[in-house]
Amino acid sequence: MNKRYDSATYWYAIHTYSGYEEKVAVSIMQRAESLDMKDKILEVVVPKEKQIEIKNGKRKVVEKRIFQGYALVKMKMSEDAWYIVRNTPNVTGFVGSGSEPSPVSDEEMEKIQKRMGVEQPKHKIDFKVGEVVNIIDGPFKGFDGSINEIDSQKGKIKVLVNMFGRETPVELDGLQVKKV
Repeated sequence: MNKRYDSATYWYAIHTYSGYEEKVAVSIMQRAESLDMKDKILEVVVPKEKQIEIKNGKRKVVEKRIFQGYALVKMKMSEDAWYIVRNTPNVTGFVGSGSEPSPVSDEEMEKIQKRMGVEQPKHKIDFKVGEVVNIIDGPFKGFDGSINEIDSQKGKIKVLVNMFGRETPVELDGLQVKKV
């Protein structure tokens, strides 16, 4: 890597072993601290977003990694900074073409940061369109129907219920149904 580096700071995507993203982020920052490189390795982020999961009829807000097996590092690229990050345990390499790491574009970084900063968690609905469910709450309790639409932003699903010989769409909360 005999390239001249400019002194600008960029975000770089690094590939890690899946499940080790947090450990890698902490390790890189500890190494930057102990090797007096905090002026070159500024920040490490594991992009996450909040989601609402419905399990056993209960809503729970959980943080999910946006990109499995990746972390983002904000750094001034230099031979020694590149070496420290690349040789951190559980890092498999930088994302880039060939052996050269490519910075993440500003537009891409804005999208990621916007997605991370979203305060309204997305609902994680554990159903698929076409799946048959049983309605366990509300005026249609006891009816079975097939899922026609899923709105994960609102946590709502549309179920086609057979009433009087015709299918009628019913909008329900994800908590009002269970798998058959």
